Amino acid sequence: MTKKSSFFPIRYRMVFGTFILSMIVLFDRILISVAKDPVANDLGLSDKQMGWVLSIFALGYALFQTPSGYLADKFGARKILTAVVGLWSVFTALTGAVFGFGALLVVRFLFGVGEAGAFPCMARAIFNWIPVKERGLVHGINFSGGRLGAAIALPIVAWLIALTSWRMSFVILGAIGVIWALMWYWWYRDVPREHKSMSENELALIEADTQKAPKEKVPLSFAKMFGSKAMWLLMGQYFSSNFTFFFCLTWLFPHLKTQYNLDIVEAGFYSSAPFLFGALGNWVSGYMVDAIYKKGGWNLSRKLPAIIGFSLAAIGLVGSVYMNDVLGAVIFISMAVFGADMTLSPSWSVCLDVGKEYSGAVSGTMNMAGNLGSFFTALAFPYLVAFTGSNTPFFFLAAALNILAIPMWMAIKPQTPLH
Repeated sequence: MTKKSSFFPIRYRMVFGTFILSMIVLFDRILISVAKDPVANDLGLSDKQMGWVLSIFALGYALFQTPSGYLADKFGARKILTAVVGLWSVFTALTGAVFGFGALLVVRFLFGVGEAGAFPCMARAIFNWIPVKERGLVHGINFSGGRLGAAIALPIVAWLIALTSWRMSFVILGAIGVIWALMWYWWYRDVPREHKSMSENELALIEADTQKAPKEKVPLSFAKMFGSKAMWLLMGQYFSSNFTFFFCLTWLFPHLKTQYNLDIVEAGFYSSAPFLFGALGNWVSGYMVDAIYKKGGWNLSRKLPAIIGFSLAAIGLVGSVYMNDVLGAVIFISMAVFGADMTLSPSWSVCLDVGKEYSGAVSGTMNMAGNLGSFFTALAFPYLVAFTGSNTPFFFLAAALNILAIPMWMAIKPQTPLH
């Protein structure tokens, strides 16, 4: 361990690495949405079948959140994050090799299983490396990476598909993930003290403001975790948040393309705007979480950004229904995504607050519920349109879920540990 502090702290280098991974996560995830038309044409799939392709990822992603978080708590983010990034990157590449609906469902489900470990493992790394007073902004930075990744991915992936093919695009993105996994294993250490470049000053700063695991760690009781009111409240509000955001990852691109008769480049341009506002929402919320916390408002620092966010999301979703032009619709949808993403930093901060040494499992369980919301989103949109003949019911359903999340946040107590 060096004695001289570096100009760019080592913990921020770790955050830069997780920020890049967040971009890769969303790059890989949104590729199937942009490639919807060529995939459906090549494999002869209907919109309802594509709905299952888009949603089956979310099911695998949801079901393996808690196990992934548990493994990160038990074996450390170094090994588990390396393993899960490598796993989902392989299945990203294999997506380009499928030739039927059944095979595509299996590969996309296993892709979701791999990606399930991404954010719970990041949460565990943040718990070990980042002081409490900096965690709000760090969570905001990480999730903004995903939104920026999605915004950049839309035009780049459309260009990549046109340049090569939809099959080769999956192979290229899979290779990028493998490279990141190898670099993470080489550089990261689960305990900051074990990193050869960590200075004594930075280590003292980290250790002075991070929760310590008890000397005699009590085994995690899933019965107690699922018997916790806080756990169910976190799961419920995150279900609502993901229900809104996952629409943008799955159906926004084809929805705008069809609804407003856009070509693929125009649809990519307009579809990217909400993700940019999502990144901004993460930064604003992360700053609010830390600023209010530093003034002594621990409870308010979590609740206020989330309540504001869910309110904006509901307003944006309802407003988009009444827009007759694509620009107006995108402006309101961008407001909705800005609001939905304002809820992420407080959500993951509370997971670390109440989960402590079990933060990986707690955050994974919350994310499991959220991605059940994603699963239903990908199916609800095409099925509601087919049943009612209109897009409107979907947007009102999403708005209602956002409104229901507000009283959930009012009841959450971040100061009370889960155990």
